[in-house]
Amino acid sequence: MLMKHIFFLLSISIIITTSCGQSSKKEVQFPQYIQNPSGFELHRGVNISHWLSQTGSWVHRASYFTEHDVEFLHSMGYDHIRLPLDEEVLFDQQGNCIDSAFTSVTNAIDWCIKRDMRVIVDLHILRSHHFNSRNNEGAMTLWTDTLAQNHVLNVWDSISNRLHSYPNAMVAYECMNEPVAPEHEMWNKLVERMIAKIRSLEPERVIMLGSNRWQKPHTFPYLRVPKNDKNIILTVHTYHPYFVTHYQAFWSAAKFYKGPVQYPGYPITPEDYKTYVDTTNAPLVSRIHEEKSLEYFDKQKLQEILQPAIDKAKEYGLQLYCSEFGCLPNIPRDMRLRYFQDITDVFRQNNISYSSWDYKGHFGIVTYDNENRKPTYIDTTLIKLLVK
Repeated sequence: MLMKHIFFLLSISIIITTSCGQSSKKEVQFPQYIQNPSGFELHRGVNISHWLSQTGSWVHRASYFTEHDVEFLHSMGYDHIRLPLDEEVLFDQQGNCIDSAFTSVTNAIDWCIKRDMRVIVDLHILRSHHFNSRNNEGAMTLWTDTLAQNHVLNVWDSISNRLHSYPNAMVAYECMNEPVAPEHEMWNKLVERMIAKIRSLEPERVIMLGSNRWQKPHTFPYLRVPKNDKNIILTVHTYHPYFVTHYQAFWSAAKFYKGPVQYPGYPITPEDYKTYVDTTNAPLVSRIHEEKSLEYFDKQKLQEILQPAIDKAKEYGLQLYCSEFGCLPNIPRDMRLRYFQDITDVFRQNNISYSSWDYKGHFGIVTYDNENRKPTYIDTTLIKLLVK
């Protein structure tokens, strides 16, 4: 085990030295964000995806994310992580806690607190709800089954039972990732019950609250926010311009588009639409228009898209946090870096703290060799841009 740890540290050291010539902790001056009574502060973070959420047989949990990863992130200037958790990873079919999974959760929290890093515990996927079921919403029983809704409250009861002793200033709870309710009021009613449950157990715990329909900015006007609860942080997701950030993503309709993309500019130009888009491919055509991919995108457009969420946070005097944004490395590198530069500029100009998606996944700041269980490339240029 000692040799494995030494090898990891040597790998990180070699890659960082090769990439940027230094490995000292980055000192960052952060904007002044709206404070909550519990003192839970967020600035720059990253999502630890595919460890305790959306896992597969390729994930070796013991080596995929360790204390050395936390030390590395801390050394690069990150002050928090978002920790996605799936119900099926934490609980068996009978609802019993899986001790080994919760041990991984508490280990991660302990490693972070040791370095004064915060943790967002994100309930990412439920057995009754998956954010990627856009074309099969009828199969998501959460919105129509009272028992499924009651069960979610029990899930939070169990999570709180395991984590309630952690300081409110160090750990926050995110009720649920990317709800996809057929009607906005369905989400409002359910999350109201979830917040009430958590408040009955932990009155001062910070709760992350997002809007319906993938937490997209344009649905924030429909979100009902509890009044006079200052231990809430509003959380938004943005992946615009989608056909740039998800270029040829194999799990999305974007995989059907084989033409070029532009940023800044028209993600798909009228000429490229005519040349490369099969107009009989309904999922592709629908997604292109849904994501405004024929409109001009630049920093101003990114600001415009985020504005409804910004306005909602100002209305309630709450901090706004972007818990997911990112861009696949499938486009030219200069275009990808320009996107990250522009979106983080918008965040900073509006005092929005954030965490990118993700650490070692498809969007990652680290390229990870799952077979040999080691990092092969660390994008220090991107990391510097993200944590500044």
